[in-house]
Amino acid sequence: MTATRRINIDLPLLVAALLLSFYGLAIVYSAGQTDVRTHAAVAYRAQAAWMVVGIIGAFAVSRASVRFIEWLTVPLYGLTILLLLALLAGLGSGGGTASSTAGWLTIGGHRLGQPAEFAKLTVVLMLARVLGQNRVAPKSMIELWKPMVVCGVPLVLIMAQGDLGTSIVFVGIFFAMLFWAGVTWELLVLLASPVVSLILGFDPRVWGAWFLLLLALVLWYKPFLGEGLFIVAANVMMGIVGPLLWEHMKPYRQNRLRVFIDPSVDPRGSGYHVLQSMTAIGSGGWFGKGYLNGPQKRLAFLPEQSTDFIFSVVGEELGFIGVTIALALFLFLFLRVIRISERANDAFSSLIAFGLLASWFSHVLENVGMTLNLMPITGIPLPFFSYGGSFMLASWLAVGILARISSEGRGGLSGPFRV
Repeated sequence: MTATRRINIDLPLLVAALLLSFYGLAIVYSAGQTDVRTHAAVAYRAQAAWMVVGIIGAFAVSRASVRFIEWLTVPLYGLTILLLLALLAGLGSGGGTASSTAGWLTIGGHRLGQPAEFAKLTVVLMLARVLGQNRVAPKSMIELWKPMVVCGVPLVLIMAQGDLGTSIVFVGIFFAMLFWAGVTWELLVLLASPVVSLILGFDPRVWGAWFLLLLALVLWYKPFLGEGLFIVAANVMMGIVGPLLWEHMKPYRQNRLRVFIDPSVDPRGSGYHVLQSMTAIGSGGWFGKGYLNGPQKRLAFLPEQSTDFIFSVVGEELGFIGVTIALALFLFLFLRVIRISERANDAFSSLIAFGLLASWFSHVLENVGMTLNLMPITGIPLPFFSYGGSFMLASWLAVGILARISSEGRGGLSGPFRV
């Protein structure tokens, strides 16, 4: 009698990822069915191929133990930094909706992939390794210097490529993982305050009100004297830099912010994308125009309909019901990942799961938000839906990692926010 190894499969996780992928594949196919033939007409073929590659990759990753993944974390993070540096050294080029960036690794005229998509995975792993070593949650900013460096280095390199959307995802991952590691909300607010001051600095009155609230929080939280002075000085500096930054910002970025407030200020320019998106989604009603039959899509009025604005195709053709199904699947996936994180064996595994959740959630929030003009347009894709090989592969590799964590989880830790 031969012994067989039992394989634990997280069926809810796998089913959610598969349903989202097939749903997305169907929408990518529909996005290519236009009256005027576009490059998106055959995009579904490549998407299907990458989905198969991603599933195979997920299976391979799920066979590796969490301890082996932890051992690989530092080498993988180092490789990611080298690849991001290579993009800035001349091996990077633009492509698709990101033609103005240098995010594609290009050798001999062939685009090999987008290292930034895999950087999200390696940054999550490295942050989990660093934060998981703490016996108690960090209680001061000086204790957060390691995770700040881990996330800050790739963030700066990606911003240097001109990819603002991906940079936002790294910020989401960073703060979500600090929260899951037990960092208090007061410290998180103080840490984020300079960025808030930079944004609010465009209106002196709004910034002044924010600064008074910040001073009250500093006096109440009572950080170390040096940290308190640094926070106050940083916010004052960002409040001054904000208006100066606006004056030197490229016109197309200024227009993106203006149309976020009022798309009608530039309906044929920067506001065109969001106006067409809102028109498509609004026309869908309860049940949509019918699969393959969206007028905005068929006439190619809807921009980047297979990538950045693929959610608009869902709204136009499948209506409120189709949108609800898509968001419900994402919600189910997110809740399952939270469950995996709660039941993980150790802090490292738990933080990885929550970091991957934060990455997906940031993508969904920004992508869906920008199609409805609730978020600025940043060109960020929708997980499992938007056409793109690197992103599909990275998403399924994340599923493989989560499947392994779930398989090893013993359920010994309970509660909604336990590491």
